[in-house]
Amino acid sequence: MRIGELAAVTGTTAKTLRFYESAGLIPPPHRSPNGYREYSDDMVSRLDFVRRGQSAGLSLAQIAEILHLRDEGRSPCAHVETLLAERLEELDRQISDLLELRETVAKLHESSRSPDSSLCRPDQVCRYI
Repeated sequence: MRIGELAAVTGTTAKTLRFYESAGLIPPPHRSPNGYREYSDDMVSRLDFVRRGQSAGLSLAQIAEILHLRDEGRSPCAHVETLLAERLEELDRQISDLLELRETVAKLHESSRSPDSSLCRPDQVCRYI
């Protein structure tokens, strides 16, 4: 199938497919005699994997590593498990940081509920922050 067809089937764009090719996420396709890119049907599942990897928060570089392992005939599942464990740890840290930030903002918001601009010192922009 041509690049436009593959883009339509996978819900992406031809520009994205060319980028994925340059980034090593998909192999260079066969070229027809008139120079059109011709993709095999298995590119649909490969691109679906790329989309699912991104949805899980993996970087394109990490997804490329996984695909490279598969292309070499090796199972990438142990590597994927490690990446997902690292991603979970990262998400837990981000959630913790966001909860701390929320608490800080909630306290600032609570203190701002009785606004009185006369309480701001001349050298302050706003006494709440």
